[in-house]
Formats: sequence, structure tokens, C-alpha cells
Amino acid sequence: MAKRVCHKDLLPFGAMVTMECLNVALNTLFKAATLRGMSYHVFVVYAYAVAAIVLLPAPFISKRSRVLPPLSFPVLRKIGLLGLIGCASQIMGYTGISFGSPTLSSAISNLVPAFTFLLAIIFRMEKVVVRNASSQAKMLGTIVSITGAFVVTLYKGPPIIIVHTPSLSLHQPINTLKSVDRSWAIGGLLLTAEYILVPLWYIIQVQIMKVYPDELTVIFFYNLCVSIMAAIVGIFTETNASAWKIGLDTSLASIVCSGIFGSFVNNAVHTWVLRIKGPVYVAMFKPLSIAIAVALGVMFLGDTLHLGSLVGATIISIGFYTVMWGKATEEADEDVHGQQSPTTENVPLLQSYKTDTAEKKMHGSV
Repeated sequence: MAKRVCHKDLLPFGAMVTMECLNVALNTLFKAATLRGMSYHVFVVYAYAVAAIVLLPAPFISKRSRVLPPLSFPVLRKIGLLGLIGCASQIMGYTGISFGSPTLSSAISNLVPAFTFLLAIIFRMEKVVVRNASSQAKMLGTIVSITGAFVVTLYKGPPIIIVHTPSLSLHQPINTLKSVDRSWAIGGLLLTAEYILVPLWYIIQVQIMKVYPDELTVIFFYNLCVSIMAAIVGIFTETNASAWKIGLDTSLASIVCSGIFGSFVNNAVHTWVLRIKGPVYVAMFKPLSIAIAVALGVMFLGDTLHLGSLVGATIISIGFYTVMWGKATEEADEDVHGQQSPTTENVPLLQSYKTDTAEKKMHGSV
């Protein structure tokens, strides 16, 4: 029982919190690299190529890939669609960060839970019974978390902790207020478009995991697709040949770190948690990113902590744990009422494939 709780509850929770901290750090490193002239089109191509190279042995050494049947055309088609959505969202996202900032990206990412919750209901991945306490908790918690994120974004308030050391600015150097507003608006629009595509990525990834539950193999082909698609786009959008040359500087560090810890580790962890917990659970960690961005800014960049950040982070936490309570209550109810043996229709592909193989061996021996 304790092992099951650790695997299904504590481990996914810890992994997702770690990934959100990692994402904020990677976005900050990426912003620092773009300020030194790195092209975001080149970045996407190289970062996903690094992840694909690291994952190259995965289809051959993964235990599940050796048990599962070969990838079928419908699964490869879904992975291709996943790659197209991922490529579009990544290019728009990193372009948005280059115009705006990692904090703006974290703030707008709070739209993800609402979009994911709606799509999960439409695709019948989430059950909503208005009179049910768990459903009410999920809906209320989602609204509260998004509200807290916008409090952090829109309300600054008086300073609480003032750090006298100069902070590292991650905004592009600009000459006029008009250029600031224009860049910030373009960045906001691109980031909004990215975070509309992210819930679609979650939904399609869950569908793929239902028929082919091998995270590393799927992520390898996904990273390969994104790298190829981004390279095709980059040929037309980045015509400066010198932009494709990466030196031993922040750009190289950003590409390698994002390829290994972002495109590889982050995507693999998200895919695993999506398979065992669902899209809404994963999406609810997005509001935490704004609180994490503020905390990391205060601790490592010397930013001043304002009252709005503290109040907003508190509201986000209340909403987040309300949703977690709703999900836990719902899963507990399902465990109580779902002790029946699974039917053939509900058996995962990996289990059914093992059963079919065992039956064939028995008939062959007879």
C-alpha cells in the first residue's frame, strides 16, 4: 500500500514540482543566451536534435519496446501530429520569451489549466458532476489558481524584502517606452498561442500512451520530428549562415541543458505523469511556475519581493491543493467502486500483448 501511494502520488508530485523549477531555470538561461544574439529557430533545432541523439538507443534498450509490437502507422501518425504541435508551440514560446521574459511566460502559462480542463471534459478524460464535492473542488481550485497567477502578474504592491545587490535584468535593452510595449505585446500574444497548443499536446500524448505505453520510444520519435520540422522552418526564417554556428558560450550551454533536461527529461517525465495521472493533474502545476519564478528571482537574481507576489503565490497554493484534494478524493472513490476485474476492452496494450503471446505459446506446445 505504501509503495503504491509513493508511486502514484508522492513520486509524480515531486517530479512535477522539480520539472517546473527546471523549466523556469531553462527559460532564464535561454533568455540570457538570446540577449547575446542566439537565434530561437536555431535553438529549437539544436536542442531537440541533442535530445534525439541522447535518446537514440531508447527504442532498442527499452524493456517495453521489446515486449510491445512494432509501432503501427496510426501511432506514428499521432506522433507526427504531436511533433507538429510541439514544433509550433516551441517556436512560438521561445520567440515570445525573446520578446518578453521568463516571468511573462510563467504568468501566461496559467491559462493552461483552464484550457486543459475544458479539453479533458470535451474528450471525456475528466468526469464532472456538479453536485460532487471532488468535481466542485477541481473547478474551484482551477479558478482560484488562475486568479492567484493574475494577482502576481497585475498587482505589484509595496516591497517586503529589498535586496540591495543589483539584479540581473533579463529584459532586452530598448530605447523607448513604445518599443517596450510593442515587444511585450508581441511576446504575450505568442506565449498565449503556445499555451493554447500545450493542452492539445497533453491530450494527444495521453491518447498515444493508451495504445503504446513506452515513454522513451515515443519521446525519441517526437524529438526527432520536432527537430526535423524546426530545421525546415529555420531554413526559410533564419537565412544568416553565421547564426547556425554556436560557440563555447551561453548559447551552447542553453542548447545542451535544454536538450538534455528540457526536451529529454522534462518531456519524458511529463509523458509518464500524463499516463498515470491524466492531463488535468499535469496542467495544474503550471500556476506554480510563476511562484517559482518569483522565488528564484529573489534568491538568485537579487529581485525585490513585493506584497503582490506573496499574496498571489498564497492564492495559487490554495487553489493548487484544492485541485489536488479533489483529484485524490476522486481516485479514492474510483478505487472503492472499481475493484472489479478489468474487461478485455480496458486492458492496456502491453498487458493484452503479453496475454496473447502466452496463449500462442501454450497452443504451440500443445
